[in-house]
Amino acid sequence: MTFVTWPRVGVVFIVASIWAAALPVQAQQAASAPPAAGTGTAPLPAEAFFRPADIESAVVSPSGRWLAMTLGIEGKRVSLAVFDLIEWKAHAIAAQFTDGDVSDPIWVDDDTLVFEIADRTRGGGDQRWWPGLFSVSRDGKDLRVLVKLNKHFVSEGATPGREPLPYNHKLLHVPAGGTEVIVGEVRFDSTGIVESVIPKRLDVKTGRARSVALGTPPQVRRWLFDSTGEPRLVVTGRDGKVGYHWRAPGSDQWRLLGEFTRYQTPYRPAFIDNAGALYVTVPGGDEGTSELRRFDFDTGKPAPESLVSTPGFDFTGGIVSETQGSPQLGVRLWTDAETTAWFDPRLKALQAEADRRLAGLVNRIDCRRCNEPDMTAVVLSYSDRDPGQFWIYRAADKSWRKVGDRRRGIDPRRMGSTDFARIRARDGLEFPVWVTWPPGPKKVARPAVVLVHGGPWVRGRYWDWDADAQFLASRGYVVIEPEFRGSEGYGQKLFRAGMKQFGRAMQDDVADALAWAVGEGWVDKSRVCIAGASYGGYATLMGLMKHPDSYRCGVAWVAVTDPRLMYEWRQGSDQSDEVRSFDLPTLIGDPVADAAMLESVSPLAQASRIKAPLLMAVGAEDRRVPPIHGRKMRDALVNAGHPPEYVEYPDEGHGFYKPENRVDFMQRMERFLARHLK
Repeated sequence: MTFVTWPRVGVVFIVASIWAAALPVQAQQAASAPPAAGTGTAPLPAEAFFRPADIESAVVSPSGRWLAMTLGIEGKRVSLAVFDLIEWKAHAIAAQFTDGDVSDPIWVDDDTLVFEIADRTRGGGDQRWWPGLFSVSRDGKDLRVLVKLNKHFVSEGATPGREPLPYNHKLLHVPAGGTEVIVGEVRFDSTGIVESVIPKRLDVKTGRARSVALGTPPQVRRWLFDSTGEPRLVVTGRDGKVGYHWRAPGSDQWRLLGEFTRYQTPYRPAFIDNAGALYVTVPGGDEGTSELRRFDFDTGKPAPESLVSTPGFDFTGGIVSETQGSPQLGVRLWTDAETTAWFDPRLKALQAEADRRLAGLVNRIDCRRCNEPDMTAVVLSYSDRDPGQFWIYRAADKSWRKVGDRRRGIDPRRMGSTDFARIRARDGLEFPVWVTWPPGPKKVARPAVVLVHGGPWVRGRYWDWDADAQFLASRGYVVIEPEFRGSEGYGQKLFRAGMKQFGRAMQDDVADALAWAVGEGWVDKSRVCIAGASYGGYATLMGLMKHPDSYRCGVAWVAVTDPRLMYEWRQGSDQSDEVRSFDLPTLIGDPVADAAMLESVSPLAQASRIKAPLLMAVGAEDRRVPPIHGRKMRDALVNAGHPPEYVEYPDEGHGFYKPENRVDFMQRMERFLARHLK
């Protein structure tokens, strides 16, 4: 067993923050720190964990002078604020709406930003509109609609000009230099499922757009661009096949590099560097963890030499550059946690200084004018116990200044600690597990929640501050999060071992993770609840059926309750015919050949076996797992004489988007767990 424990020492703030004093009045609520919350004994309210962040993002302009931030001011909409880093004072609220929230700002040049829009007063089921695209000057002037919203909830006007593009366009890429961005026109088939994406160059000053498709192959799902914004590689998909097509510089012809069955691809495109070289990831070693390699166009295959290998983890990351086309500064990647390997000696030294000043935290550095004496860097520092803090470093005077905290009122001293382990399942397969402990000694048997991630074909989490895990830990529970077989991010061996294992070996892995934690002396085995959303909700129901002696209760939200329902076409579902005819049979089972197996792993078909208390929640507008799943399960449990606690959020989809709905559900979970585990 490998166990990783990160150092957790007190954070040293070198320069006191003067951000709050410099902000305009309407923004001070978001960035001024309240009294320390570490002195009380009562747990923080659910709102502290699940409300919008106070500072969601912070991005430095190309000159290094301006800092753009999205601020979640309490009681107000998320706004776009610009701060002058030289004068160290507020510059402007560049964008603020009464009926929309700014998201994902990006600098196009030193005077102009683009951003998208959301509406956090509406539930996830109402989030079917597209986010549009807007541009604005850093002083808040010249607000322009570049891409329409398909639900016109933003009432404020914008600069008149060329007719905006229709809503079915999304931002794909921002090239360095100039005033153009690249957006993709999303085209749908007759059932409303995405069929292809067509790129266009869009001038943010004039609104003029022009296609750069250049004889694109059909069914393009993904685009890779070079440093100038020219499309170089496309990924096509159809009937369970994926194709990789390359267009060389100066050519208007696309060349097929290879076509493969979706789950048998020998490599996957990763990115194109500033010299125009293509990099791909290739499974390697006994575990099949992906390595980064350069693609050799002479042989038509990835080069044999591995450039970056992260044993035990798939390569996830990319080249770090100031902008597209600027020198490559390093490689940012994620193993258990985020790290950056710098090529540039100045940035390597700056990283060492940040890690010394802000010890025990991941310190992500993004710089502007990176190779100049007046380099400016924004540093995001975070950990498993700290949601994050933004700092500014200026090379000209070697100053460090704190901008503010992502979430006011979250005292790291009151948060749990998260560690990473690798254990073996009952059949010998190794898989990872995350454990989050409440504050206090670890070698104490406590009540626990086994929190199963959704997907299931995703990676569950990283070493960072996680609201769900921390909320549960703050209530005194050990939180166990297994990366069971079928999870991605840890190699093809683990991923492929999950094929056709819904409710079978995948479920055994979850039980084995709990047994391991009990064996370590961390968990009181008589006080354990299993919980999760989507596939995690399915695993909750199956856990209560298959391992009834392991769990005292269960919490399942937006849960799959019968895998067989996933194969049925439903009006409004976001699952395509291809998913139902190829992906689901490959990953879960063939609805005809594996019919008996699918019935045996259906909680709905065996609802009478569930005896433990159960809390269920459903999004009435869920398109991924339609509400028929939850409603049928509720009715079956009622008929079996074991009715669940049940709540249905009428305006939510696959997950709860409105902060008040998230808070409401987590408060319900808190009360439910307290009744059955304490």
